[in-house]
Amino acid sequence: MKGFDLADILANPEYVAMLVHGIEMTFVIAISSWLLAMSLALLLLAIRFAPGRIGNSVVAAYVSYHRNVPTLVQLMLWYFGIYTVLPSGLSDWLSAHSAEMIFAIIGLGLCQAAYFSEDLRSGLRSVNPGQMEAARALGHGYVSAMRFVLIPQGVRNALPALVNHSVSLFKNSSLAIVIGAPELSHAIKEIDNLSFRTFEIYLIGTLLYLFFSLIIMATGAYVTWRADPANGARR
Repeated sequence: MKGFDLADILANPEYVAMLVHGIEMTFVIAISSWLLAMSLALLLLAIRFAPGRIGNSVVAAYVSYHRNVPTLVQLMLWYFGIYTVLPSGLSDWLSAHSAEMIFAIIGLGLCQAAYFSEDLRSGLRSVNPGQMEAARALGHGYVSAMRFVLIPQGVRNALPALVNHSVSLFKNSSLAIVIGAPELSHAIKEIDNLSFRTFEIYLIGTLLYLFFSLIIMATGAYVTWRADPANGARR
């Protein structure tokens, strides 16, 4: 039986290169899906606050679906379901351009948009209604008041929840292993198969996920602190 030896992995250039590539792909998935999720969340928020009940009902159904169906199942539906019924030309193009990565980004982004939109909606609803009246009294129209007065305050109120869900999105990028995306957890599995150093490589993987999650949390905490008007007054 082999003894515990991290150097057996860390001193191997091939394994280190696989880990670095896995980290890079993890951040490509996480950042791309975050941008997709936030863009869609803002659109969902706009629809939710627009006049009319149909749009609100559609958004509510969208949020309910993505919050109640496991993210893993959604990724598998995209890759093993939707991907197989696409036109052959589009399917071939996706195959030539890392379909696993693309569908991981789409699946995670669409799912996380539901959480982001609810975070933003809660933050916006926590803004004093008098802010809208004050903005209108100063000559702002509805869109201008939302853009320059209410939304900045709502986003600031939603920052803690947005940070938490951003960390969750980063961690959920590991689920992309089930559709073959070459991210960090996929690299860890491949190194395990090659080295038979199961404990060592999964320990390294755990520490890497912990390290980057803490970095994201610390960055989010700093942004939240900077956005607090009370702290701004002390600077």
